[in-house]
Order: sequence, then structure tokens, then C-alpha cells
Amino acid sequence: MEVVGIILSLFLLMFFAYRGFSVILFAPVFALLAASLSGLPLMPAYTELFMAKAVTYIKSFFPVFLLGAVFGKIMEDTGLAKGIAHSIMKTLGKERAILAVVLAGAALTYGGVSLFVVVFAVYPFASALFKEADIPKRLLPATIALGAFTATMDCIPGTPQIQNLIPTNFFGTNIYAAPILGLIGGSLIFALGVTWLERRRKQAADRGEGYGAHTLNEPEVSASSKLPSLQIAILPLLTVLVVNYVMTQIFTWDPNMLAPFQAMKLPLTAPAIKNVISIWSLIIALVSGILLAIALGWNNLGKGILAKSLNAGAIGSLLAIMNTASEVGYGNVISSLSGFKNISSALMSIKVGGSPLVSEAVTVNILAGVTGSASGGMSIALDLMAKDWLAWANSIGMSPEILHRVASMASGGMDTLPHNGAVITLLAVCGMTHKDSYGDIFVLTMLKTLMVFVIILLHTTTGIL
Repeated sequence: MEVVGIILSLFLLMFFAYRGFSVILFAPVFALLAASLSGLPLMPAYTELFMAKAVTYIKSFFPVFLLGAVFGKIMEDTGLAKGIAHSIMKTLGKERAILAVVLAGAALTYGGVSLFVVVFAVYPFASALFKEADIPKRLLPATIALGAFTATMDCIPGTPQIQNLIPTNFFGTNIYAAPILGLIGGSLIFALGVTWLERRRKQAADRGEGYGAHTLNEPEVSASSKLPSLQIAILPLLTVLVVNYVMTQIFTWDPNMLAPFQAMKLPLTAPAIKNVISIWSLIIALVSGILLAIALGWNNLGKGILAKSLNAGAIGSLLAIMNTASEVGYGNVISSLSGFKNISSALMSIKVGGSPLVSEAVTVNILAGVTGSASGGMSIALDLMAKDWLAWANSIGMSPEILHRVASMASGGMDTLPHNGAVITLLAVCGMTHKDSYGDIFVLTMLKTLMVFVIILLHTTTGIL
């Protein structure tokens, strides 16, 4: 009955998320449903289990959510993000329209701009390019998703997206973990994804299908002369990447920085400096990028616009982190139930190749799919089982770097099921429906899910990281 209660609560959470209900409200509701079916009193389960982990997650990652949202909003409102997208697409032209849109999204995502901002920045120019090239608009959402939601989100080493940052807190790694495998996986995803979309484009052309007669949310592209040049617009992104690399890989952090706070017996989130270096480095990098973006785009930040941009970014970050924190709180309640021991034992019993990698990939993929969130599903999985996977890896001499990369890539697999918030937003911005465009997004979802098992096989057979 306890296992049934857990499965029922997971199904209800997925169903309500798919129907558009907020997980901030319903994650605790269904967590408490599972707790009640296991005989736990409701109020302690809420305040001592659910809220305890939710607050800890916010304490650990709120600065990254806040600064990432502000950086993205400043890049959007100054026109810098649109300048990058327009320059790339104009350079490659309509003959390579699909590749141009993919590269534009990838450049912005890898530079630290949030996925949602990338969608808004790329769409106007991508739509105009597809219309000029007479490519069916129904392929546009999948094309934007390939650029923004895949390799540069969690595969390519050094990406500052939250999906690549979360594992550092659990495994003591940094965002450059397993760089060779990440590059291989990311390159294959891009190559196979573009190949698929080009094949779909040619099939449509053979049928005589063009852009289509669309009226919903058709954009009006601003004159390109009003946009900053690529050389100027890309500087904040490069700043984030360079500062982040220097602070992570070159700068020497004092290993005793936490000692005064430990002496004060404060409830520290990080057990050691190595667990927070990546977070601290990204905070410094994002602040640097924000300041430079404001300076470069100052002429576009007229009276009151800067305040509105900063405020909008700050407010937007609250929704993002509260959604994820609620899912983490949900996971903590579920993991505390006796019935979860059976589930975790089943997941930990997946011992393909004698390593924890398949167990980790399957678990993270399932929970990302259930929650419709890469960061939320991965956070739940790592909070529940990271210690077991790390102990298992240590017992066989496996580097925690591969645990990091597998967790990160697996989170971006089944997360993009139909109820995923980014997918719903993407389709709405493009003026398309699930019926129109989700089929190609689902192919990318399957490709992304498969790729994590490809890099597991590569690591198992070659030992490369």
C-alpha cells in the first residue's frame, strides 16, 4: 500500500503538472497524500520533511537562479541577445536556416542566457528566416529546442546552466566534469538532430509544403540597424565563460574559508569548499556579465527600463526556484517513507556493467519525466540517491566526474515530455500546438535520452572522461 501511495502521488503530480497546475501548490499536496497513506502525521511531514529540503535547496541555489534570470533579462532588453541571434542567422543565410537557428540558440544558452529568454530572443528572426527559406513553420519549435534545450544545456563542459551546476553540490565536481564525453555527446546530439530536421525539411519540400499560412503570433522583426553588432553583443557571454573558467580552474580558493563559520556552528549547506566553488565562481561570472551588458546596452536602457529589467529578472527567478524547490521538498517526503526503500532498492539493483551509471541515468530520466523539469527531477534524484551512487563509484574506483555528466545529461532527456514548462512556452511563443510540432520535439527527446546511454557505453569500454 505504501508503494502504491508513492506511485499514485507521482502520477497525480505529473497529471496536474501536465494540466497546467502549479507544482508550488500541488507538490506538497501529493507529498502529504503519500505520507498519509504511509501512516505519517501530516503537519510534521509538511514542516519538517517537505519544507526542510525545499528551504535548503533555495539556500544553495537562489543566487544562481536570481543572477541568471537578471542576466537573461538584461541581455534581452538591451537587444544584445537579439543582436547575436540576428547576426548568426544573417551570416549563414536561408540556405542553412535550420543550422543557423540551432547555432544561435546554442550560443546564447552556452553564454549563460536562460532557456526562456533564448526562445523569445531567437524566435522573431528564426521565423522570418524560415519564411524566407519557405521551411514549414511547424519545424521551428524543434529547431529552437535543439539549439537551446540540449547539448549546451547539460552536455558541453563549462555551460553555466543550472542543469550542469546542480551535480557539483553533490559530487564535489565542477562544471567542466568529464569534458571529452560531454563534447562527444553534445556533438552527436547536434549532428543527429540537425540531420533529422533537414530530412524533415526535404520531405516537406518534396510534398510542396512551404512555410504555411500562419497568423498566430507572427513576429515583426525590428530593423537590424538598431541591433548591436555580434562583436559587441557577444562580449557579456564571453565574460561569463572566461570569468567562470578562471575562478573555477585557475584561481586558488582558500580551503579554510569555511572554518570561521564552522566554528560558529552555523548550519552550513556545503560540507567542504570543493562543493561550492562552482556556485561561487558562477555568481562572480554572472555579476561580471550583468555589469558589462548594462554598460554595453546603456543606450537601450532608457528612463526606468533598467529598473524594470532588474525587477522582472528578480521576480521571474522566484517562480523558477520555487517550482524546483517544491519538487525537491516533494522528493524528501517520498524518500522518507518506508515504501521508498523498495523502490530505491529496485533502482540501485540496476547493475549493468557493475557500475552505478545506468541506475543513475534511469532514475534521473524517470524523475525528470515525471516532474517535467530537468533541474527538478535531477535534484530529487540526487538528493535521494547521490550518496549511494558516490559510495558505489568510490568502491570501484570510478571518478565522480562521470557521475556528474551522466546525471546532468540524463536530466535533459525525458524532461521534455508534453507537460514540460519550457516546451509549453516554446510552442506558445511560436504560435504552434502540440499537434503541429511536438512530434519532432519528441524525436529530439528520444535522441537526448539515448545519448546518455551512449556516453555510458563509451566510458565503460574506453574509460575516457
